[in-house]
Amino acid sequence: MRTARRTAAGALLGTGLLGLALFSLGRPHPWQALGGGLVVACAATLVGGALGFLFGVPRVRAGSGGPGGAGDDGSHGSYAPNTNLEQVSDWLTKVLLGVGLTQLGSLGERLDRLGTTLAPALGGGAGTAPFAAALVLYFLLLGFLSGWLLTRLALPRVLSDADQALDLFLAGQDRDRKGDKVGADDLRMRAMQHLGLIGTSTGKADDLPGSMLPVDRAAGPERVVAEVRSTARRSALTASQVRELFADGSEGRRIQALALMQGDPALADLASVREAIEHPRSGFEQYHALLAARGLMSRLPAEEARLLRDTVAGRLMAPDGIPFGSDRSWLAEKILSGLEAPVFLPQQQGGPAQPPAQPQPASGEKA
Repeated sequence: MRTARRTAAGALLGTGLLGLALFSLGRPHPWQALGGGLVVACAATLVGGALGFLFGVPRVRAGSGGPGGAGDDGSHGSYAPNTNLEQVSDWLTKVLLGVGLTQLGSLGERLDRLGTTLAPALGGGAGTAPFAAALVLYFLLLGFLSGWLLTRLALPRVLSDADQALDLFLAGQDRDRKGDKVGADDLRMRAMQHLGLIGTSTGKADDLPGSMLPVDRAAGPERVVAEVRSTARRSALTASQVRELFADGSEGRRIQALALMQGDPALADLASVREAIEHPRSGFEQYHALLAARGLMSRLPAEEARLLRDTVAGRLMAPDGIPFGSDRSWLAEKILSGLEAPVFLPQQQGGPAQPPAQPQPASGEKA
């Protein structure tokens, strides 16, 4: 379908330019005629494209809530879409239609006057005036159709993606303020995916809902994982039960266990997280394993932190590992940057961790 549209647009544009080139070859000064005709065609296309844009500006759908929990008034979080352009487009459309209908009777005379005015730019001579008028009409309509179609097909998607990304960023900030760092990172990455800044995970689990937690089976995978994550701190599950859930083997149970680890790092098991990073059943599972590692890494002693760092770095550098430029790549780099700082073992008596003591100079040496 998209190829057919491009072919049709190319054929229309090519027909107009071919007609201009053939006309120019019959003029006494063909290069002058061709140059003037191209300028006239481009100007008509721009005017037509601007008119098509005004007629094609999409309306904001009332009561459409965003993914970040927007209200029913068409607003997105604390942001309400500006509808000034929509109102101006509506007003100009009505004015242009009204003026055009009132001047419809004199259209032929005006076209003749337009062709006579533009004829010198195309080299003059017999037949130049009607050709100039036809050239303007052709490229004016072509520009109008192109501008209207591009605005109608592309602009709503661009505006929708931008609004959804803003919703997700705002929801991520709210999660961050509440201390849910993992959920905040998840929402920020989904926002960047909407904007096309990073690639998305490959593969979605089909059997995410498990029997141990009540989740909405009709929801999408991301919503199910977010719901499981939010119930982690209220659940009666223990760390050993979550490990058993991961060891069940099915992808849905493994991802459910990873979501519980994301929601409550006290339930996290480094061995399970590393297993899901090194040998994931899907990109979706590996993504949520990296999210679990992101929330877990600040609690790890030095030796385990090094194990996690080696695991993530290994998959990031492996040819068949984490794809470059994806959400998993972004997460892996965040984890590695967070593990670059030295990690000290906690004190046995519960005091704050201390860096290693500096070596004391030997007797007789200067301090």
